[in-house]
Amino acid sequence: MYTIADLLDMSHTLAAPLFAGKTYPYEVLDGIKSFILELGATLSPEEYDHPKEDVWIAKDATIYPNNYIAGPCIIGHKTEVRPGAFIRGSALVGDGCVVGNSTELKNVILFDSVQVPHYNYVGDSILGYKSHMGAGSITSNVKSDKTLVVLKDGKQLLPTGRKKVGAVLGDYVEVGCNSVLNPGTVIGRNSNVYPTSCVRGQVPADSIYKTGGKIVKKA
Repeated sequence: MYTIADLLDMSHTLAAPLFAGKTYPYEVLDGIKSFILELGATLSPEEYDHPKEDVWIAKDATIYPNNYIAGPCIIGHKTEVRPGAFIRGSALVGDGCVVGNSTELKNVILFDSVQVPHYNYVGDSILGYKSHMGAGSITSNVKSDKTLVVLKDGKQLLPTGRKKVGAVLGDYVEVGCNSVLNPGTVIGRNSNVYPTSCVRGQVPADSIYKTGGKIVKKA
């Protein structure tokens, strides 16, 4: 199973303390809300606006009109929140990110320079540094039978104890347009997913997830 150290560079998120002492990324999902509330109270008013309760937005972020931002939420430096974005709360959005048109976020950590720019749903998920989700690609965070999510790596199983677990993208992951990442999907660093894919389980680092679920190593 991929660990936090395998997937994510902690120098690119304010959430690094939340990951401390944990092994797998999904373990932080329960603590995102309380962590944002604690961290937000410590942010400098010289760097962050506090436009409403439990929402902190970097002064150099670009917040376009016609979006919805609910707390608790932190939006980092030079991030863009574009028209039609729907941030439902418990969202820690890093520096230099793009949260775009009709994108919905809920209980997530976006590391720095993440892009979810067009029609994306990201729930109960962790997106690593410079990861990118193509237009229309989404995370599915609840199984159809509503049972608890179990991470799978071949025959190895890791129960999460959670009903809601979306996806974990390692640093530099590229997800193609209109793909679905099923509950508990983990994609290793520097991997690519072909457009219109339906992904479940784990994708190794430095790989390409092709049509039909075939996985090949990058040359």
